[in-house]
Order: sequence, then C-alpha cells, then structure tokens
Amino acid sequence: MSNEANNPQINKNQQKQNPADSKIDVQEQVLNRLHKLEELEQAGQNPFWITTAEQTEHSKEIIDNYAQFEGKKVSVAGRIMAKRGMGKVSFVDLQDRQGNIQIFTKFDALADENYQAWQNLDIGDLVSVKGEVFTTQKGEISIRNQDYRLLAKCLRPLPEKFHGLTDTDTRYRKRYLDLIVNPEIKEVFEKRSKIITTFRHELEKLDFIEVETPLLNLIAGGAAARPFVTHHNTLDLSLFLRISPELYLKRLIVGGFEKVYEIGRNFRNEGMSTKHNPEFTMIELYQAYTDYNGMMDISEHLISTACMKVNGTLQIKFGEHQLDLTPPFARMTMLEAVAKYTGIDFATIEDDVAAQTIAQAKGIGEQASGKTRGEIINLFFEEFCEEHLIQPTFIYDYPIEISPLTKKKKSDPRMTERFEIFICGAEYGNAYSELNDPRDQHERFIEQQKQREAGDEEANIPDLDYVEALEYGLPPTGGLGIGIDRLVMLLTDSASIRDVLLFPTMRPLGSD
Repeated sequence: MSNEANNPQINKNQQKQNPADSKIDVQEQVLNRLHKLEELEQAGQNPFWITTAEQTEHSKEIIDNYAQFEGKKVSVAGRIMAKRGMGKVSFVDLQDRQGNIQIFTKFDALADENYQAWQNLDIGDLVSVKGEVFTTQKGEISIRNQDYRLLAKCLRPLPEKFHGLTDTDTRYRKRYLDLIVNPEIKEVFEKRSKIITTFRHELEKLDFIEVETPLLNLIAGGAAARPFVTHHNTLDLSLFLRISPELYLKRLIVGGFEKVYEIGRNFRNEGMSTKHNPEFTMIELYQAYTDYNGMMDISEHLISTACMKVNGTLQIKFGEHQLDLTPPFARMTMLEAVAKYTGIDFATIEDDVAAQTIAQAKGIGEQASGKTRGEIINLFFEEFCEEHLIQPTFIYDYPIEISPLTKKKKSDPRMTERFEIFICGAEYGNAYSELNDPRDQHERFIEQQKQREAGDEEANIPDLDYVEALEYGLPPTGGLGIGIDRLVMLLTDSASIRDVLLFPTMRPLGSD
C-alpha cells in the first residue's frame, strides 16, 4: 500500500504516470496541503506556533516491553507514515526515532470535529498522540488515540516508499528524505557515533587527553596532499584548511604532554571516489616514550574494540570477504610483501638504476621513470601487493623517500619505522616512530621543497617553526592516524564513503 495520498486508487494510478504527470500531481498535492494549512491558520490552529510536545515513550520501548505498558497511557510523537481506514475506525503508522507503532483511532474516542481533523491529516505530518497501549484483534501492538496535536504540517508529499527514493544521488543530496523514507540507514550513523565514542572511551582509559588544533593553517603540513586555500580578510593573509593536525600535536608533546589525540575534520583538495571525500574525519594520537610497535598495539585494540561494540563479534562481512578482526593482526615488512607477491627481493638491489630496470621488466617502467629505489619499492607494493591484503595486516618499514616525518631504521637508514594497516586491499591507518632529530627533519623538508619546485604539489611544505620546536627536544614518540570514515565503512559493510557521511560533498545539480 502506498504511504502517500489518502485515496488508494490515486496511488495505484500514479505508478503509471509519466514524469510530467507525476510532477503536476506533486504540485497539486502541495497546493492541497497549503490549503489545509491555511484553513488551520484561519481557525487559530497554526501548528507552527506549538513549541513543545510531551513524549514519555518511544515506539520500540513500548513494543519490546508490552507487558509493562499494556493498559497504560503513554504520550508519543513522530511522523505519520501510512494511513488506513476512512470510516469510523482508522489506523496510522507513526514513525519516531526508534521505529513505527500503530495508532488506532475510533470516531467516538474523539470529538467529531477532532476526528474529522485527524482524518484530514496527511502522510508526513508530525503529531503527538496520547492514549492507551493495547493489542488489536489482529495482534498488533497499538496505541488507542485519546488525544492528539498536529505539531508541524508536511507541505510536500514524501517519496513513495519503494519506488520514490532509491536513486543514490538523490538520497545523498536530500539526506533528510533518505532518513525519513529509509529509516534503516540510521543504524549506520548510530554505529558511526558508537565507534567514535568507543575510541574516546578507550583512549581515556589509556590516559590520553583530547585536544583541539587549528583548522586554518599558515602552512599545509603534516601530510603529502594538495590543500584547500582560503583567505583571511582582516589579516590579508592566505591560509590553508588543514590536511593533518600532526605537526601541532607533536608540538604539544614537545611542550610536555605525553598522550594526546584529536578527532576532527581534515581537508584535501584531491579526487573523489567511493573511498575519498574532500573533507573527512580522522583520529590522530601521539604518545611519548614509545614507538611504532606501541602504535600497532593501540591500533589493534581500538579497531577490535570498536568492532565488538557495534557488531557484537570480531568476525564480520565486508563486501564479498569474511574478516576476522581478532588481535594480533598479521605483520609483514614492505620488502617482505613485495618479495612474497612479486618474487623480487629489493634487499639485494642497491641503486636506483637497477630498481628502474626491474620495474621495466615488470611492465611498470613508465611509472618508475626517474624514481628512486625507495619510491619504486612503494610503487611495486601499490601495484602488486595491496590487493592481496584481505585480512587485517600491518605493513611496516617504509622507504625514507615516502616518509618525510618518520624516524629512520637504525639497521637500515634507507627505511623508516612506519606502518600502515591494510584490510581488504585498502589502507585504514598510518603510524610512525616520529622523527625527532631537528637536523634530519630540516634536511628532509629541504628535499620536500625541491620536489615541490619540481612540480609535486603534494610534497610537504617546509615548516621551519616546527623544526625550531624540535630543537627544544621531542622525546621518542609514536604517532598514529586512523581514517574514521573508512573504518565506519568497514564495520557497517558500506560500499561507498557517501553511505557513512550524512552530507557528502556533491557536485551542484546542473553543473558540468
């Protein structure tokens, strides 16, 4: 049965209308609803003047605890989602934040005027209802309508439940309609909130403190990414929306904090895909007197605890894959991964020319042209290894060329103490033993500047104030960043990042 108009026959015919007819029908319904509102205003019953509504219970609470509520009077509030019955008895499905409950209304339970007004309500109208909880002859838990108030008039017809809002583009653009018509998607966002709350709770138990750092930065530092540029009018100054809070958080470790974290938005002016949105949420944390091994332990703990919190199990499904998020996660160096999946041992390859020759033989010579040995190792990993990393895996010890803020490995200074977390072929987190030698950091910033001058817009911009902070002494420190959006996708089995963002970035309608 349609949930839109009062006349079932009209709704059946609507499915056969062409788009132009449908548009005219919607316009007629809007005019009809406006007319009803005007009549209410003329009668001194404008619903938009109502400021509060009593709400003692919600739908699921009543249904799940029926024995407790049977025969008791309750007050509920929500949106009318379906109407049945046109005579002396009518039924309404009322939707609140927990679900639906049936409202049973009999003509002699209300004054004649009130019953007619109730029957005149539309799908989408917001109402409060007071009445007794009971079970109908058909066994449906319901509320016997004894008093009601119209709280807000819905002036536009809602999309028809099963046919009107299945287009994903429309759902993302008009999320408010998506939440009304497809209330099951609320579960994803409830889980998102629980994941973030779990992170905060677990870090508090580990004695971390939450801090805030600037979103507007003089220098777009802390990650290799293209920034968004804005302008401060009063200071007549160009600023960047932050691409990472890393350098500010490490300044706090220099200042004497030992465990800090921030959950917040970052902005990167890059491509959009099912896994990337220009603004995204990350958690970054830093702990003094530990290294990337300590960050592996924290990563496993946070991810597995969040999974258990929202799913009740560590064995979950993501797309076509069955995953086990039980710690400890698998661990493999980048060189070991490349050797395993390509048969090439870069530990025996000493120079850039030899690495480029091998890349040519593997069919990626064009991408490897002009690259260093370390960059080619990373290229091999991206091209041939990532897709095989289905179960949670730490890939660690990255080439220095792609890790400008990371401490070198003492046993092999060409590599760094860095890891990334891979699940289902995608990266979910990034961590380092933080570089705390100001001289080394300054040299790497200079190298990054050369790359920028050569045309690499994503190379780090040198932050000399950060280098000065390091000169006062950064203790041995481990740092970790986890992408919240992508993790929510994983833990809710969502195929697109837009499914876990309430309001994803969208191209304007009508633009090229």
